[in-house]
Amino acid sequence: MRRKTSKLIYQICTLFLLLRIFLPNSIQAQLLEPRQLTNIPINMNFALVGYGYASGNILLDPSVPIEDLNAKLHTFFAAYLRTIDFFRMSGKLDVVIPYGKGYWDGLLEGNDTSTTRNGFGDPRFRLSFNFSGAPALTMRKFKNYKQETVAGASLQIIAPFGQYDPTKLLNLGSNRWTIRPQLGISKTLDNWILETYLCGWFYTANNDFYGGNTLTQDPLYTIKMHCIYNFKNNMWLAFDFGYALGGITYLNGSELDSRISTIRLGADWAYPLDRQNTIKLSFISGIRLERGSDFNGLSISYQYRW
Repeated sequence: MRRKTSKLIYQICTLFLLLRIFLPNSIQAQLLEPRQLTNIPINMNFALVGYGYASGNILLDPSVPIEDLNAKLHTFFAAYLRTIDFFRMSGKLDVVIPYGKGYWDGLLEGNDTSTTRNGFGDPRFRLSFNFSGAPALTMRKFKNYKQETVAGASLQIIAPFGQYDPTKLLNLGSNRWTIRPQLGISKTLDNWILETYLCGWFYTANNDFYGGNTLTQDPLYTIKMHCIYNFKNNMWLAFDFGYALGGITYLNGSELDSRISTIRLGADWAYPLDRQNTIKLSFISGIRLERGSDFNGLSISYQYRW
């Protein structure tokens, strides 16, 4: 009886890990973000607020006793960005604070089960800088700048300050630090911009995981590509592709069957209302290869700059 109970707990923990890794929302990983390398005049400020909705069927390993699992998540987010002079190259500092409201339902050993969560997710802090092709320029000097080939890097820290309760399997916070370095290159061809990014997600241990366990995870590696078209009125349209591989998780040192292999497809449309105000619509879809989720998500955001 004890062995059966332990096995069930192990399977439920596996379910939780799959949810935490694959849940399609702006709080979690594998985001598609075009135009990160675009040069912007220094000493500018951007404030952004937005709303996102994602729903889908998370596909689990057949050995996990969960069937017909579905998630519906509403995410509200606020962000602030400032452009800086980073050793004479253009740089950016930004922070994102998400708030989520989610609902999950499925069948656990033939019984209907569901849960809801409301609260803040883990905030994100990032330093970005371009080390080639994008000098730090004031607004006055920027008028004569023409972007061609740009290479840059960023380092994002996701802090474990979001809602977390170790007595619950599903939380909006992760209770661990995440470090996300990224390298990218961008090439401008007339009105088109082509971008490629390589990124890694590195995780610290969660030593207060559900039931007093310890959770660790291998790095997750991603590649992202964007094809962007700039219109004459500063409106732009982007098509996005991303692939993620890795991220095997361990419970108390025991490997779980949880290697990630997923594709992300997306599209973004940004429309400037005037010189200071912009609205943006985004669509993202997830496709499972080995482990992952099949889902669709939409978001809308409003940006003000000064």
